[in-house]
Amino acid sequence: MNYVCLVYAEESHLHAMSREGLAELDRRSVAYDKSIEKVGKLVTAQALQSVKTSKTVRKRKGKVVVRDGPFAETKEQLLGFVMLEAESLDEALELAGGIPIAEFGTIEVRAVYDVPGR
Repeated sequence: MNYVCLVYAEESHLHAMSREGLAELDRRSVAYDKSIEKVGKLVTAQALQSVKTSKTVRKRKGKVVVRDGPFAETKEQLLGFVMLEAESLDEALELAGGIPIAEFGTIEVRAVYDVPGR
């Protein structure tokens, strides 16, 4: 079964890191992705650009509305995601615990919904 690990942390934490600290976090993240890819557990992993670059799209009464954002009242922002192939939720949780940002952020793990007819 596929699981998506949504990686959250405060962007301000990343901005406060030194260039070397950020490079080390990137190195550790890529190394972890490669390690789970090597054992056949990684489907894909992507980091996201700053929340400052994001837009939200809504469709109401047939009209599409685009706004800057999100600007939710949360401390943590979505920084990226990792999609895993795991035998169980327990295995997915164990793999999610190895994501380096889990040391200062939050990893939300969700099973992928199989849309009927797909």
